[in-house]
Amino acid sequence: MIPVLLGSTFLIYVMVFALGDPTIGRCGERPCPAAYIAKFKADYNLDKPVIVQYVLYMGQVLKGNLGTNFFGNAVSEELAVRWPTTAKLAVIAITFEIVIGIIAGVLAGIRKGKFVDTLVTVSTLFVISIPVFVIGSVLQLLLGIRLGMFPVTATQGTLNQLILPGFVLGSLSVAYVARLTRTNLVENLRADYVRTAKAKGLTRARTVSVHTLRNSLIPVITFIGADFGALLGGAIVTERIFNVNGVGGFLFRSIQQKDGVSVVGTVVCLVLVYLVMNLIVDLLYGVLDPRISHD
Repeated sequence: MIPVLLGSTFLIYVMVFALGDPTIGRCGERPCPAAYIAKFKADYNLDKPVIVQYVLYMGQVLKGNLGTNFFGNAVSEELAVRWPTTAKLAVIAITFEIVIGIIAGVLAGIRKGKFVDTLVTVSTLFVISIPVFVIGSVLQLLLGIRLGMFPVTATQGTLNQLILPGFVLGSLSVAYVARLTRTNLVENLRADYVRTAKAKGLTRARTVSVHTLRNSLIPVITFIGADFGALLGGAIVTERIFNVNGVGGFLFRSIQQKDGVSVVGTVVCLVLVYLVMNLIVDLLYGVLDPRISHD
């Protein structure tokens, strides 16, 4: 985890600060005065070699300080305000993924070649083929504006406001989870241990629920874990459609405003989330399949 953290954060730091002048455009159409540029670079250590800049920055990160952005606000405080909203949105999306995706995949797997299997296969392919911004805009129009079932925007970040954005955010992943579950379940149902379980007199329901499904969920858990890390990072498109005041919107505005400190600080947090989620997924492997060793 440590090499990945250092390597990824160094790359994003270099791309944000070393490949462009962050003072461009900060004084409007006119170039900034030389005194302002010198003070700006001194305040953010941009007058030093890039390696020294990065070491100084990571030294502050290890102390819990993500820096002060170009507008005088602490990045950690900006993220602390927005992350709870994004976390709630991610939990709602993951809940839809797990409940709808796994149930649909199991039904399709045990009914291979029948109507339910065809329905799940076609519908998931249909969802995967449609961009998220189209799904979000259509559901916002139909369920929000015309039918009035859900709020159109989620500016306050309440649970009621986040249900529709959460479903939109998780819709693509629901399709992938369903297809992954179905594919792995069908493959495991042909395994020798399943035939042995049936020969011992176990019912089909117990064979699927106790033996086959646990092995089939290993790649699904991998996908869900990685996807949860991505969702916690904030879905920029979904948050923009529903005006959610989350991490994705903050990152989008920071990129627009060329606020490098906010961009790097946010990405550092996202990298940590990804690494922690991957660690949790690795530990869950042993719970689902005791044959997997973590020695």
